[in-house]
Amino acid sequence: MERSALLHHQGRGNGGRRVSTKSLAVVAAAMLALLTSGCGDDGAAAQSGGTSQEEVTALAEATTFTALENPPLDPAPEAATEGEVLHPKRELVVHDAVDGKPIARLPEKQIESPTWVPVIAREGDWAQILLPTRPNGSAGWINTADDAVESANNDYVVNVDLASFSLEILKGDEQVGEWTIGIGKPEFPTPTGRAFIIASIEETVNTYSPIVLPLSSHSDSHETFGGGPGTVGIHTWPDNSFVGEANSDGCIRVTQEALDQLVKLPLGTIINIT
Repeated sequence: MERSALLHHQGRGNGGRRVSTKSLAVVAAAMLALLTSGCGDDGAAAQSGGTSQEEVTALAEATTFTALENPPLDPAPEAATEGEVLHPKRELVVHDAVDGKPIARLPEKQIESPTWVPVIAREGDWAQILLPTRPNGSAGWINTADDAVESANNDYVVNVDLASFSLEILKGDEQVGEWTIGIGKPEFPTPTGRAFIIASIEETVNTYSPIVLPLSSHSDSHETFGGGPGTVGIHTWPDNSFVGEANSDGCIRVTQEALDQLVKLPLGTIINIT
């Protein structure tokens, strides 16, 4: 886990590539410091189950900078999903259950990149999604009715096995590739569970990785790191001394070959870390 991977404000966007279910958007990391909780809109209020606009506006934004108080947690962190990912077309209210209590606001963007979140359960128009906030594994429900979201199918999944220092990319049942990786030190372990890719940052200060992929999970050992919120990331390293070693501050270090494949994955891609 290094500074940019923890969203220290030192990167920049990479060419403004369009985000789709076929490629990762690369974001302007220099804009991270400008992120604040914006005002809600009528769309958010309409999805709030009767909560007033003032109460909606007071809710925290569900971003990597946010720590929610006692949110629902991922009920099945080792389960497979149906591959659905959602992009909110407007700010949406996140609830603790179907028609439940509002707990946060899901913005249209995450660190200047369109928000894409994986769906882990469905009940009619309601979708249970993973959130990019603390604590790790935070989840919530959004109402997708009234054309509130863009839905896409993501066939990709990434499996990380910490014990064997391995990372594999799957597209459906087909393995795209498998690589030996570096992981967190025993005192700064890489957190386990289901996470997802929230953005992609082009490095402009440090030289250890041209691109850093921040995940939805956070370090359990660092409340903050390098001025950022302790976000776990995937990135390369200047040499291969990391391969098969527990030598990072919690991030996942990969070879350039692996990173070249990972940056092709859609935002919202599930990363299973066991």
